Amino acid sequence: MVRNAYDPNRPFGPWLVAIANRRIIDRLRRDTRRKACEVALSTDHETFAEPAANLPRETPDEVALAQAIERLPPDQRQTIRMLKLNEMSLKEAAAASGRSIPALKVATHRAIKSLRRMLKQQSNPP
Repeated sequence: MVRNAYDPNRPFGPWLVAIANRRIIDRLRRDTRRKACEVALSTDHETFAEPAANLPRETPDEVALAQAIERLPPDQRQTIRMLKLNEMSLKEAAAASGRSIPALKVATHRAIKSLRRMLKQQSNPP
């Protein structure tokens, strides 16, 4: 039943109750489907009891990328940190750095190009 299906010549109460009942049934069905797919986790599902042991570890690729970022020129390093690592928008990064949006785009492009070159050289030594 929908709002435009109401007939003013018939009683209002039963029409409203029918809508409410159908909405409740729909909600119960949706909740049941959702609960059937979810599993509640507790501390028993953790890998180790010590909280420090469950911290994510950096992979060798992540370490290599972090080292490559540190070798970038300062303006490119700052741009990569703001736009890619901190996920700032171009407008926010421009305000924080005092540089124009086109300058940030150029610095980002050059930094990514340099990072690709550095990481390729690390994976394929001469």
